[in-house]
Amino acid sequence: MDQSAKITVKDLTKVFMGHAGEVRALDNVSLQIQDREFVCVIGPSGCGKSTMLNIIAGLDAPTSGKIYMDDAEITGPGKERGVIFQQYALFPWLTVLQNVEYGLKIQRVPKAERTEIARKYIDMVGLSDFVKAYPKELSGGMKQRVAIARGYAVNPQILLMDEPFGALDAQTRTQLQEDLMQTWQAEKKTCFFITHDVEEAVLLAQRIVIMSARPGRIKEIVEIDIPFPRDQKTKMSKEFNEIKNYIWGKVYEEYLEQRK
Repeated sequence: MDQSAKITVKDLTKVFMGHAGEVRALDNVSLQIQDREFVCVIGPSGCGKSTMLNIIAGLDAPTSGKIYMDDAEITGPGKERGVIFQQYALFPWLTVLQNVEYGLKIQRVPKAERTEIARKYIDMVGLSDFVKAYPKELSGGMKQRVAIARGYAVNPQILLMDEPFGALDAQTRTQLQEDLMQTWQAEKKTCFFITHDVEEAVLLAQRIVIMSARPGRIKEIVEIDIPFPRDQKTKMSKEFNEIKNYIWGKVYEEYLEQRK
């Protein structure tokens, strides 16, 4: 095992039992993610992307294989891993400030300190004017910004993001992509980001893991050498589009395989 890796996925297999019998979601997957690296995972529906994230988060257990953070095996959830889902999962009875403070409150951080930390990250995602607002008063994009601020506020070493922008309109998605890139460059958390959007993956990632159709295996890992900072203008470059087309071709191969 590479001692420098932040996350090590070793020989990971996950089998579910359904009405139709055994479903092998992941099959002997091995992957290493370095500290402060931004990795995107992409592949056809049902290829095990979210299953792998849930196992890294400690929300599910492997059928076989192991997951390590640094040199410690992951056997359950931990505060060093923050999870951001497509569904915002905000508490509707709490304000923006209270939602972002929630994890810090659970960690018994003193009130003045947790309020200061929460306000820092609320400001970082551009919601400083909405600290007293409730989720029902926010747009979808604003709710996701609250979820991202909450994820950062507890200062996890690793951010696990499962299609966090998948339910948003194109303009909001574009803005949050840029916000996330700026935040990642400032905070340098290790990021494991799942998406169906090839363009989004190429814009955000340092490496892209392409998954095969079920059973999920790693088909290829592509290094994205486009320098940071990146923005929406980056998408217009020849290099960006060559990489995007290459990855889309690989993903489409798996889509066709899935339909057989």
